[in-house]
Amino acid sequence: MSLVSGPGRAGMANLPDELQLFVDKHHKDRLEYWLTEHLRLNGLYWGLTALHLLGRPDALPRGEVLEFVFSCLHESGGFGAAPGHDAHMLYTVSGVQILATLDAFGELDQRVKDGRLKIGQFIADLQDPDTGTFAGDEWGERDTRFLYGALNALSLMGLLHLVNVEKAVQHVHSCKNFDGGYGTSPGAETHSGQVFTCVGALTIAGRLDLVDAEKLGAWLSERQLKNGGLNGRPEKKEDVCYSWWVMSSMAMLDKLHWIDSEKLTKFILQCQDPELGGLADRPGDMVDVFHTCFGIAGLSLLKHPGLEEVDPA
Repeated sequence: MSLVSGPGRAGMANLPDELQLFVDKHHKDRLEYWLTEHLRLNGLYWGLTALHLLGRPDALPRGEVLEFVFSCLHESGGFGAAPGHDAHMLYTVSGVQILATLDAFGELDQRVKDGRLKIGQFIADLQDPDTGTFAGDEWGERDTRFLYGALNALSLMGLLHLVNVEKAVQHVHSCKNFDGGYGTSPGAETHSGQVFTCVGALTIAGRLDLVDAEKLGAWLSERQLKNGGLNGRPEKKEDVCYSWWVMSSMAMLDKLHWIDSEKLTKFILQCQDPELGGLADRPGDMVDVFHTCFGIAGLSLLKHPGLEEVDPA
């Protein structure tokens, strides 16, 4: 996910209460809020993304954010969840995404000689040269999440040439199921989150021609329940985070119009805490930064008034 220029805060006035996004409540301008919410680099990325989408890009002190990010960077080029934690693909991707959001690659290269290249090589070394897939860390767990994250981070740094993109594409294609969807590995059950990672990877690689857009679009559209929310797979409950995983995939397939946007918008907004701010997985539950980020990102894809636009890949 990356940000693109959009309409800003225009158009928020005169909306009925049930369609109001309480921007000032969700806007948390204390760095500690985002760091202590999950105690990891991912949480900072989710919080920073939410603030940018809300039109509050300067809410967190840029210098302090970068200091924390750099403190998570290992000599190997990978990022850990927090200072002293082992390097892992997932945290490395969040680190790169934060640097991209803050336009801080220049500062990275000033602080670390060939900083971008070092991070890129850490990611590239996690690719299996035979299968094209990626491990999360030195211990070797493989998952299409890591493959997508690798291509996402490398593309943001302009370093896709460091890996075998075609081999990665072949691996994603091998994860395709009869329903048009994708799982964590070949033969694994289709899941909305894994659909996002696989379709996102193919989008970055320029190989959406391998996706059966009609069949997959139909499967994704069936994730919408009567209350407007979306689920990850059949017979599961709705969850606001799928407003991003499902909708971003639909956007990449040019099928957003296959979802009832009004019903989904109402569902997402029912998940917010209008007093204290934040969004939960479903109405009445405790809010958290993860669901706040992806609920707001979903609203951005729905072009909700007042939000910046987000790149679905």
